[in-house]
Amino acid sequence: MAEPILEIADLTVRFPVFGGVFLRRRGEVRAVDGVSLTLNQGETLGLVGESGCGKSTVGRAVVNILKAMSYRVEVSGQILYHHPDGVVDLASLDQAGMRRYRSDIQMVFQDPYSSLNPRKTVDQIVEEPLRVHTGMTPAERADRVRWLLEKVGLSKDHMTRYPHEFSGGQRQRIGLARALATNPKIVIADEPVSALDVSVQAQVINLMQDLQQEFGLSYIFIAHDLSVVRHISDRIAVMYLGHIVEAGDGDAIYGRPVHPYSQALLASAPVPDPFVERAATVRLMGDVPSPMHKPSGCAFRTRCPLAQASCAERVPVLEERAGRMVACPIVQV
Repeated sequence: MAEPILEIADLTVRFPVFGGVFLRRRGEVRAVDGVSLTLNQGETLGLVGESGCGKSTVGRAVVNILKAMSYRVEVSGQILYHHPDGVVDLASLDQAGMRRYRSDIQMVFQDPYSSLNPRKTVDQIVEEPLRVHTGMTPAERADRVRWLLEKVGLSKDHMTRYPHEFSGGQRQRIGLARALATNPKIVIADEPVSALDVSVQAQVINLMQDLQQEFGLSYIFIAHDLSVVRHISDRIAVMYLGHIVEAGDGDAIYGRPVHPYSQALLASAPVPDPFVERAATVRLMGDVPSPMHKPSGCAFRTRCPLAQASCAERVPVLEERAGRMVACPIVQV
């Protein structure tokens, strides 16, 4: 059994909403509501769900950048990183305390067109983490940058160019090189191929898998493209409105989803073969509720075909059933 490298326990992220003349607090957006996950060493954990379900917020909470993005954000729960010197709760660290662990946990962002500084050349972008987190000399940093660019399929001729001179796939490769600069243990990939063409997506995904094998990386792969997640993930967690509704082995989740939302989500994935008979489509009624006004009890009950009166009374617990984690006491596993 692989040992855990990251454990997320009861993570909650709330964004207060203010309004009126005196900017009084009018409510809050519960983007993440009690999420618990475990990432093992060397594995890829896929995190899937509809847009707005809280996937990216989980990733940003792990790298501890939410407070830099919104100083009023409220984060609770534990994010336990298993460092060689001992287990540390990343959620409890301020910016100065996080600096020691920043090089171990890196992030690849969704949009390759906005995640790179347009005023800096490629070598400056990739070199910056080395300058901040290591004691390398300028010559050592330059050698490291050239080596990293070669690893992601770029050449030294690209070093002095600016991001606008590259295609989307090349920019994402630059983002990967920057993330790998400090020899991280964990990489959070926040929809890294969603803005790319399908052929380029395959190139980037294969590159990420090759780099994982070579450097022993652990990935949290966040995406809404189910075919991509299935290809790269060892385990999969399905999110709905800030909650994990089902988690387990990737093949098991895709082969026989149990939770009604997982069934609907996977049934909606397009099949690129006209001769393959699709499974019966699971149709969900109604719209996704607002994260500011979630239904009581189970957040999915207003759209669930199996909903009962008891579903409104309490939030279902994510518990192990037949080798997977399921947050529904009604379904038969």
